[in-house]
Amino acid sequence: MREYTTMKPDAAHATRSGPVTRSTDLPAGFLELLALLIRQPSVVGSEHSFFRVLQRELEERGAQVTWYEGLLVAHGSRPDSLMLSAHIDRHGLICTGPNEFQYAAFVAGSRSDLLGNSVGEQLMKKIVDRFSAEHVYAYEPWSGMYRGRGEITRAYICEYRNNLIFEVQGLEHLVAGTPVAFADALKITDQALVGQLDNVLTAAALVYLFEQGFKGTVFFTSQEEAGKSWRYLLEWFRRFGKKANQLIVVDTSPYPDFEAATQQQLVLRNKDANAQFNPKLTQKLAKLCDGRGVRYQMKDAYIEALNVRLRAEGEDPRSLGSTEMGRIISASGSLVDGTTLQIPTSGYHTMSESAPLASVKAFIDVLSDLAKLGGSQRRKAVAVSHA
Repeated sequence: MREYTTMKPDAAHATRSGPVTRSTDLPAGFLELLALLIRQPSVVGSEHSFFRVLQRELEERGAQVTWYEGLLVAHGSRPDSLMLSAHIDRHGLICTGPNEFQYAAFVAGSRSDLLGNSVGEQLMKKIVDRFSAEHVYAYEPWSGMYRGRGEITRAYICEYRNNLIFEVQGLEHLVAGTPVAFADALKITDQALVGQLDNVLTAAALVYLFEQGFKGTVFFTSQEEAGKSWRYLLEWFRRFGKKANQLIVVDTSPYPDFEAATQQQLVLRNKDANAQFNPKLTQKLAKLCDGRGVRYQMKDAYIEALNVRLRAEGEDPRSLGSTEMGRIISASGSLVDGTTLQIPTSGYHTMSESAPLASVKAFIDVLSDLAKLGGSQRRKAVAVSHA
């Protein structure tokens, strides 16, 4: 039974020129998996119940799964052939007192004030009015047990606490510490996948890789939206990694509108605000894109070009962004390096985040090619060592 709905295209998802990608071009197994996972709660700081669901889905696909604090690791039969990572937390609320709810990412990140010095905070101040009338539900963070349903009646920045506060009708019985997730289901238009996609879209793609016979290692990290996920990942590499480790982090990448998102199918980066990425690995991804005719954009070059225009117009420049990859490269002292592969989306951090179908297909195709390439290179290395 399909757990997602299809929708007619709207003005926001206008058809662009070029070959059209339809939802039927995406693997049915991937869509069914995404539809399942998007309905499972994974609020920042309360991801344990989602890890339980991931473990079941991964083990059913032949992966060996191990839990660590803030991290779930899935191994195939050749774990060193390729290492990929995805975040699994999503935005939601946390009960902080009697009938009081705050934005979970800021609570999990121990942020008592919004200083306005990050992309996430600036974005939240812009979209604070988009949450009214959204349906939410509470759950037990470990088991995922349902604790009730409610509706957001108001969201605002509290002038006394300088933090994002929500008023919710129907969840007055909750005790402090209870997570509250946005009620969601996967929606499909003629042009896009729609829903609270960040970060479940890329996580579902990595689980689906094991269905295709993936043999490498996948890391699923928690609390990325609170700025903590890279620490859990780095701790694993310090304990179990080699002297040098290459990692590819997958994610979504925000664009101002759907038309801008469709100008490229995938997003690569040479660097972020924290560090330079591995140039050889970035070029390997670029070559795989070229081989499939996939259009890609270097996001850092795009932002730098945009900033030239903004400065000329007297406006503040945009940040290059602070990614998990950049943070772990900067902090690891050459222990870990790598690059990112991202899906362009619009409506970032809302319930209507939209990922172009062509981008999702290109993402799955390039990941599949990368997995095959990693496996073949690993087998070649083993053959040479025994020659």
